[in-house]
Amino acid sequence: MTETLRIAVRKFGPFESAIAKQFADFVSATGADVSLEAVAMDLNPLHEAVIGKRGLANGEWDIAFMATDWLAEAQADGLLEDLAPHMARAPIADFPDAWSPSLTTMQRFAGGYWGMPYHDGPECLVYRKDLLAAAGIAVPTTWDAFHAAARALHRPSQEQYGTVLALFPDGHNGFYDFCIHIWSRGGEPFDTAGRPAFTSPQAHAALDFLRTLAGDAKAMAPGARELDSVKAGLLFAEGKVALMANWFGFAAYADTAADSRVKGLVDIAPLPAGPGGRSVSLNVFWVLTIGSGSARKDLAWEFLRHCATAPMDKLTTTEGAIGVRRSTWADPQVNALIPYYHRLDWLHEHARQMPLTPKLADISHVVDDLMAAAVTSDVPTGELLAAAQARAEAVL
Repeated sequence: MTETLRIAVRKFGPFESAIAKQFADFVSATGADVSLEAVAMDLNPLHEAVIGKRGLANGEWDIAFMATDWLAEAQADGLLEDLAPHMARAPIADFPDAWSPSLTTMQRFAGGYWGMPYHDGPECLVYRKDLLAAAGIAVPTTWDAFHAAARALHRPSQEQYGTVLALFPDGHNGFYDFCIHIWSRGGEPFDTAGRPAFTSPQAHAALDFLRTLAGDAKAMAPGARELDSVKAGLLFAEGKVALMANWFGFAAYADTAADSRVKGLVDIAPLPAGPGGRSVSLNVFWVLTIGSGSARKDLAWEFLRHCATAPMDKLTTTEGAIGVRRSTWADPQVNALIPYYHRLDWLHEHARQMPLTPKLADISHVVDDLMAAAVTSDVPTGELLAAAQARAEAVL
């Protein structure tokens, strides 16, 4: 009797096509009598399906795409299968040496190993090199220069916007942008115990900058509150954004997608720095997890092992997502198509990560509300930050 693997997928075209092709290759290679049911969901519905409704524990999902931010929460709730025993039983030959340590250590906590890396790409500056060159603008290395470049390249009558913010309240880019801006100004959004620290001078300067940028109609694409990271990335691929702080994957997508209007015109650089700080990236990535309630755990592990092979990791990349193996990052064919691919190693060396706490998703939504208030009200920054700090402490 044919078995069916049910996989909850982050809604993104390259994820959906890659996982389907990887599954087809898995069936071809192994002869397994198994079919795939992959359901694609946006961030909030995905979190609700696999964590909120305990779909990974009740057997609804065998495998789920999961952001590393969610792992502590899911593990604490007993939703995840520990992959370590499966690794011991049926190991991946070149694991973990074929991966950057930054992609194989965040999942190792509480005595187990909770997810296999699948899609990578730290945040970076993504820009149209043709537009900057034509305007004689240097690649910005400070946030003030970034804002000035966005203003100089803003042509709304031509549907060309200077920059874009992804402030849809999904606990994702709004939260990450806030933290990056604090780090890049020499501050820390969390203390050494992992508790929020949202009232520092650097946090004040970060929020001031973001609310000023968001409100600048002479620099900004409209509708930031309706844009998530994917929609912002697609806007860039449509040729409507000159530069943005976003995930590496959206630069690669813009250089590879069949319908992209900016192929060959894209480049990346380190994120700008703020006063008193330095360039900082963020390491949040997608892993494949197995549900604790799955009735097909061994089969699910065999599929995860298949996805982890070098050819399948490269397929993730050629479909428009970002492979996680160093062999993919250094691949001559990949770098011929996407000349900056090899810089992933550098980005990882300069990337920070979020604290390991089951409450991180809840805190991210506190920051979502903070960002919403910042861009839609005149409440002073200090008051907004104090209220967010109090709510975040209450969450913990």
